[in-house]
This record gives sequence, structure tokens and C-alpha cells, in this order.
Amino acid sequence: MNTILKMWMPILLISFLTSSCATTVAVRPARGVVVTKLHHPKIVVHNNVKYYNSGGVWYVKKNRSYRTVATPVGIRVTTLPRGYRVIKVRGVKYYTYKGVYYKRSGRKYIVVNV
Repeated sequence: MNTILKMWMPILLISFLTSSCATTVAVRPARGVVVTKLHHPKIVVHNNVKYYNSGGVWYVKKNRSYRTVATPVGIRVTTLPRGYRVIKVRGVKYYTYKGVYYKRSGRKYIVVNV
């Protein structure tokens, strides 16, 4: 019995130490949060304001930083954020991502209130 424990203990210890329980969680910043860098933002001009979209979150640039804002209603985008869902509301097809609703208009998508 003692030799069995001596043989299996190092194997169990190594397997325990090498296994990882780390999880990556993407957190959407709250409205009004200021960040200094964006990861590959897409720039969209709407009502003479430059908006930056990164990961489905909208920003406005102020000095050298970016402040999160509510998604501007009426803004047109060419692609939907990765991970969007298709839903129907009263027979109308919408695309939704993180609480923002898009409606298809030709080859683009318009942000709408539902």
C-alpha cells in the first residue's frame, strides 16, 4: 500500500499543478467609462460626430482618450458584431447584441429602438 501511494502521489501532484482553472471573461464597460486604448476600432461618422466601435461598444474620442457612450440610434454599420442573435418582434426581424437592436436596410444595418 505504501509503495502504491509513493508511485501515484507524484502523478496526482503533477496533474493537479499543471491543470488550469483560469477563465477569461469579457466585460463590457459601463457608460461614461474612459479608456486610453481601443482594439481595432471601426470609425463611423453620424450627425457630424465620429464614433468608434470596438467589440460592440461605442466610444467618442476626447483628447487622447475614449469615453463610452450609448449606441447612437440611427447609426448605420456595414457588419454586425460577432455573437449577435436574430430575433423577431411583432413579425419584424431584428439583430441584437448586448442590448442593441439592428434592423437590416439594404446592405447595411441601422441601430433602432425596439
